[in-house]
Amino acid sequence: MNAVAWTAVGSLAAWLWLLLGQGFFWRTDMRLPPRGEPDDWPSVCVVVPARDEAAVLPESLPSLLAQDYPGRAEVFLVDDGSSDGTGELARELAGRHGGLPLTVDSPGEPPEGWTGKLWAVRHGIGLARARAPEYLLLTDADIAHAPDSLRKLVAAARTGGFDLVSQMARLRVESVWERLVVPAFVYFFAQLYPFRRIAMWGSRTAAAAGGCVLLRADTAERARIPDAIRHAVIDDVALARAVKGTGGHIWLGLAEGVDSVRPYPRLHDLWRMVSRSAYAQLRHSPSLLAGTVVGLTVVYLVPPVALFAGLAAGSVGAATAGGLAWALMTATYVPMLRYYRQPGWLAPLLPVTAFLYLLMTVDSAVQHYRGRGAAWKGRTYTRPDAALDEG
Repeated sequence: MNAVAWTAVGSLAAWLWLLLGQGFFWRTDMRLPPRGEPDDWPSVCVVVPARDEAAVLPESLPSLLAQDYPGRAEVFLVDDGSSDGTGELARELAGRHGGLPLTVDSPGEPPEGWTGKLWAVRHGIGLARARAPEYLLLTDADIAHAPDSLRKLVAAARTGGFDLVSQMARLRVESVWERLVVPAFVYFFAQLYPFRRIAMWGSRTAAAAGGCVLLRADTAERARIPDAIRHAVIDDVALARAVKGTGGHIWLGLAEGVDSVRPYPRLHDLWRMVSRSAYAQLRHSPSLLAGTVVGLTVVYLVPPVALFAGLAAGSVGAATAGGLAWALMTATYVPMLRYYRQPGWLAPLLPVTAFLYLLMTVDSAVQHYRGRGAAWKGRTYTRPDAALDEG
């Protein structure tokens, strides 16, 4: 066989391993675990870091204030130096909608070594500690929660004995580019951090989704959250690692009733979302970048190329291996598209999306070496150890 055929065979082998040996990452049935009603409902403080979120707050904040929670709950929105009236709007929405008590405060500019989001989270947790809550819900300002969201999270944590329960919010998929890119974002995340392994005792896999994290307050103190992760590159994953590293039991799965309302209508918007932290995910390592480019090429781009090149050249081996690999790729992507209520015909286009992610990752590295760092809402982070996930 020629080089194309052998490469296609390697891609097929990789997909067979991904299908069976990577924690069944492609399955989308990891939802909140079975739960019962606790005998008593613990107190919860909700911490919402917010910077220039006036555009999305009317869709998200009322859903938090309207939580149907039997215990004591309170919301702390930390206005991280907004210039669009985020804090004032939050107070107005609370006055208009009522519901859970809301405190709006601002921590001032973050000191050196902190990102704005983590500094805001630290300030919010400090305010919450005066109420002595048993749990903290860390959620982003663009996340809308169903009325029973907090109730289900607490019940799952109590029943399952989890120190951290996190849900991957369902991102918006309305524009053409969102349909093409967003489901793959979660698909690739699950491939890197298989959800089933995260909840396993003894497993080193740890991850969380920063938009919705329920955390025991004593666990946060034991793991020194967020101080211990102020230099982390991806703060939600680092948070989960810190909790698991101190013996905590964590869980991550896909959400029902927890949705991001932030729009990404243009490719530029999605490109910025991915590229601002893609190279950070690779620890700013040129060798890991090279390996990622090769891996994405072999696993995602080679199968369709081998299929068509094999058909054109009459190479049965290349066409067969490439076609089978592409079929496996497509099959593993269908469940995620169904979760996002998208048509199945998008599944064979995954190589196109993977190529876009490859370009975004390379661009992230280019921006890093140009000294531009990651720009987000008026702040630029150029240090390798600066957290980049600004929510």
